[in-house]
Amino acid sequence: MPAMSQTPHLDALFEHLRFPSISTDSTHAGDVRACGEWLAARGKAMGLSAEIHETPGHPVVILKSEPKPDRPTVLIYGHYDVQPVDPLDEWKTPPFEPTLIDGRIFARGSTDNKGQHFAHLCGVEDTLAESGGDLPVNVIFLLEGEEEIGSPNLEPFLKTHAAELKADICAVSDTGMLGPGIPTLTYGLRGISCLEFKVHGPSLDLHSGVYGGAIANPATMVARLVASLHDENGRVQIAGFYDQVEPLADWEREMWASLPDGDAATLAETGAPGIWGEAGYTALEQRWGRPTAEVNGIGGGYQGEGSKTVIPRSAMAKLSFRLVPDQDPNLVLELAAEHLRRHCPSSCRIEIEKGHVGSAYVMDPHSSFGKAAQKALWDTFGEEPRLIREGGSIPIIQAIQEVLGIDSLLLGLALPDCQIHAPNENFTVENFEKGIALNRALLEELGKG
Repeated sequence: MPAMSQTPHLDALFEHLRFPSISTDSTHAGDVRACGEWLAARGKAMGLSAEIHETPGHPVVILKSEPKPDRPTVLIYGHYDVQPVDPLDEWKTPPFEPTLIDGRIFARGSTDNKGQHFAHLCGVEDTLAESGGDLPVNVIFLLEGEEEIGSPNLEPFLKTHAAELKADICAVSDTGMLGPGIPTLTYGLRGISCLEFKVHGPSLDLHSGVYGGAIANPATMVARLVASLHDENGRVQIAGFYDQVEPLADWEREMWASLPDGDAATLAETGAPGIWGEAGYTALEQRWGRPTAEVNGIGGGYQGEGSKTVIPRSAMAKLSFRLVPDQDPNLVLELAAEHLRRHCPSSCRIEIEKGHVGSAYVMDPHSSFGKAAQKALWDTFGEEPRLIREGGSIPIIQAIQEVLGIDSLLLGLALPDCQIHAPNENFTVENFEKGIALNRALLEELGKG
């Protein structure tokens, strides 16, 4: 096996990665806690104060530098829980035995999010060691163990502890870079609304020959409802869906047009045979700045081998809507539910269950904090940062803005091929080291006020 450690920081990161801190699996609750306790001990050893806060789920770890009243305070967010590892047989190396191969650290959580937040911890550690215990800003680390299950207890925690978490800006490395060596500042994230619907027909599965043509088929009706969501140009057909949408700014479209070919990159990353989406927008604009309606699951009737000629008693679909600034996620659910009810024929009964929601997030990348982040990225990577939004959702970022009243600087270190949430997740040593340097540059810039 290749040598696993090369520097003290890598040694420590490998320790962090060995904890199977899978938050969604109750059998790993002890591992999640042990990982949080390890982080608290690490923070104390660095010279930070450390507190482990209990929640109804997994603990929240708070690390703080000694506060100086004349300095701004930076909140650094990360999460130490990880996704499950299934399918295990597709891993080339054991997921909780970090392995260094060709400059990449292979392990579950290496990019999402242990490697990224630990780079910030190492940056603070180095600054404290070299300065005799002084930092250019006050620092608070907020490290949670439930991000991968939707952070159900973090927003209540923020509300309860808002006074002690008071800060001027939040820094988060839990997003991505456009490519190797390309510094990337993400200033926006799409929001999300989810629902599931089920169409009920006959009281039992029916013989499709005996009753076909006279009784509505729920699977067919689900297909028709799904098809009703878009027109032939990819535009969502839910009444009122676009009423609150904030259009893309000219500078955004110009910035994104200057990036490498987004259509080609999208096809290369996905393996899809072609681009499909809302007409009039590029793939990057569709992914980052336009709202969507997506089918995440659909089913009903016989799924086994061969034929079984039935009209199923019911069929279902799971939908999610990615939202952009100014869209109200709860209103979108209401509009979607009304659309489905209106289009479901009276020969069937529809049941709708609303799921979780999260608002879109956007900040001004040209603010003083945004400019400080761009300067730190430039100093670290040696070229002009790219300003992007991302299509995914991190609901806690919006909660930080709403509860604590501060923006977040999303300074991603994840590469497009890092395999987050998949087998063989990996993080490059180069980006880990760049993340350490970025932390030091960022805190220096933010300390200038």
